[in-house]
Amino acid sequence: MKSFRTEIENPVVENDIIELEQKIRQFKDGNIDGEKFRSLRLARGVYGQRQQGVQMIRIKLPYGKVTSNQLLRIADVADEYSTGRLHITTRQDIQIHYVDLERTPELWAQLEKDEVTLREACGNTVRNVTASETAGIDIDEPFDVSPYAHAIFEYFLRNPIGQEMGRKFKVSFSANDSDSGLSYMHDLGFIAKIQQGVRGFKVMLGGGLGSQPRHADELYNFLAADKIIPLMEGVIRVFDRYGERKSRAKARMKFLLKDMGLAGFKNLLEQEQKAIPNQSFEISLEHYPQASIAQKEIPSIDAEDKEAFDLWKSTNII
Repeated sequence: MKSFRTEIENPVVENDIIELEQKIRQFKDGNIDGEKFRSLRLARGVYGQRQQGVQMIRIKLPYGKVTSNQLLRIADVADEYSTGRLHITTRQDIQIHYVDLERTPELWAQLEKDEVTLREACGNTVRNVTASETAGIDIDEPFDVSPYAHAIFEYFLRNPIGQEMGRKFKVSFSANDSDSGLSYMHDLGFIAKIQQGVRGFKVMLGGGLGSQPRHADELYNFLAADKIIPLMEGVIRVFDRYGERKSRAKARMKFLLKDMGLAGFKNLLEQEQKAIPNQSFEISLEHYPQASIAQKEIPSIDAEDKEAFDLWKSTNII
């Protein structure tokens, strides 16, 4: 498996893939126990199936954004390493089933050629950051949440504070107050708002589904955009420090919040801020990747209902 090692330009990604390959070999040779190996492979998007000898691979697509080249790469990988079928999840991931465990490092390396990651798609980590599917074209949005979701994804990917937590941690962004990003059912949810000309978010905490569903509490009615990363770091620190570790069924954020109450959680969150290196984290909109607009001549039309046409155009044409 030497070929993929020299093709990955990012040394951090390369080390991740090489480590996965090494751990697979150690596991196969009986030199690492199953539970320790399970934790490592889950944090690298490799999920066991009930069928013997095959794995499900979960691909992270932050806030559902994917380019045409990435889609082609994913499709090629599915053909080469699996059955050619893809499963699109409710949290904007893509899953590939029936993959041989020993081929997962090679599969990952192929995906990374187009910057598609498996890292922390599973396991007790910060999972995929999701967002409203209409973000960027929603006529009711105060601003596009995509750059902020992207910044959260980048900041917490491989971040030591989000590894080996008691349970998984899920985050969402909603384009407006209609909450199409479903913040009310996430561990941490951000709903776009503008207050006195400042971009920010309404912050929701401790939602969840499962056998004991819980509607998220309002943590802040408004939090400036430069505060969301320090806040999330604090929330994760509190969750990791005080969350349940013995009973997996009680280890989600919603149970911690239910036990200590919102006021108690806020008190711990305030104490934890002392350990956070940045009290403000400016998210640069200039560095967010912009869409490449094709230079095509736009045909002229004579719309019967110009108001309806302009409304359609505002949400469908870049």
